[in-house]
Amino acid sequence: MALTIESVDPPREADVAVVGGGILGLALARELTARHDGIRLAVLEREPRIGVHQTGRSSGVIHAGIYYAPGSLKANLCVTGARELYAYCDEHGIRAVRNGKLIVAADEDDLPRLDELERRGRANEVPGLRRLGAGEIASVEPHARGVAALHSPNTGVVDFTEVAASYGAEAIAGGATLTLGCGVSAVVDESGRVRIEHARGATVARAAVVCAGAWTERLAVAAGADPEPRIVPFRGAYLRLRPERRDLVRANLYPVPDPDLPFLGAHLTRGIDDEVLLGPTALMVGALDAYRLGRVRPDEAAHTLAWPGTWRLIARHWRAGLTEIRHALSRRALIAGMRRLVPELDPGDFVAGPSGIRAQALARDGSLVDDFVVSRTGRALHIRNAPSPAATSSLPLARMIADRAEQELGIGTAAP
Repeated sequence: MALTIESVDPPREADVAVVGGGILGLALARELTARHDGIRLAVLEREPRIGVHQTGRSSGVIHAGIYYAPGSLKANLCVTGARELYAYCDEHGIRAVRNGKLIVAADEDDLPRLDELERRGRANEVPGLRRLGAGEIASVEPHARGVAALHSPNTGVVDFTEVAASYGAEAIAGGATLTLGCGVSAVVDESGRVRIEHARGATVARAAVVCAGAWTERLAVAAGADPEPRIVPFRGAYLRLRPERRDLVRANLYPVPDPDLPFLGAHLTRGIDDEVLLGPTALMVGALDAYRLGRVRPDEAAHTLAWPGTWRLIARHWRAGLTEIRHALSRRALIAGMRRLVPELDPGDFVAGPSGIRAQALARDGSLVDDFVVSRTGRALHIRNAPSPAATSSLPLARMIADRAEQELGIGTAAP
């Protein structure tokens, strides 16, 4: 199902400006136009099309909610979000497949961490979650091996760009406008309103919500927000499994992740297009759009290196960092980890695949922020940290942001 979204000139004035045309910005635009009939809402997107960055460069997994600390926003919104997203896709004719996920403990050392994942998954009320013994793994993934596993039948895959386009189409039908090629350079409070300066002039609004992914932090800090946390870009690279070897995995096959890091480890994912990817890696890089490994933007690299948390993170997790460097430089090294779960895999089974950037929030003390973060400056909210599972959680996350925007910014009330 292909949706075409028309770009128009940016308005000079609006009730609300949403900065960012990824899945979250468009979900928010949809939510606000549905709540407030006649609202003048403008979506401003820097790229020539929607969903160019994190939305369009993910593996498309609809997460079930296993990994996240019980009681966290991620946990609460992911389980609800997955349920609502499947219903939304059914209603709008978007193909979403519940193909399931298997998280496999390769050996006895993995079992305590698998136990913790099971505890979290059950506390989060993940639908259908079950524990498998070594002899049951092959019934789900015939080529996988391990000592135990968790099976999540409610995990699935979808094209998140298609979902975002559907959100955008609904927002526009509700009266919103979308302007592409309209990068925002500043969000400035003035006289009880907010001026959004962009590549095509400026738009003055009663309120603004910045959902600009990796670029949100700089806009927020320039507008007066706390510099903590800082966004640090991590490049995730994938390998593609050759078509003739795709029978080695039925759906989504994951290792037990390192509990000290908010990354899930390189895994095999069968996407909505039936293509199987291995990855992603998680390598700190020198640009917010370093989809090519050698891309470095000096100001962005300096921004990362000037943050004290960067050096504390490196000191704390240098072994994991060396592993990620090996994985980024050596296909054989990346595949070796997955061969613990699927011994039949061979380096010759793979070709180069896509890459993406995870915009990860990093605290001053070197800890990786593992939940959604929203800041306020004057008449604007800034969505500072919205990594995975933000796409899965997009519908309830948009409601939460809309609630806060109404309460704190007066969206929907009569103009003074």
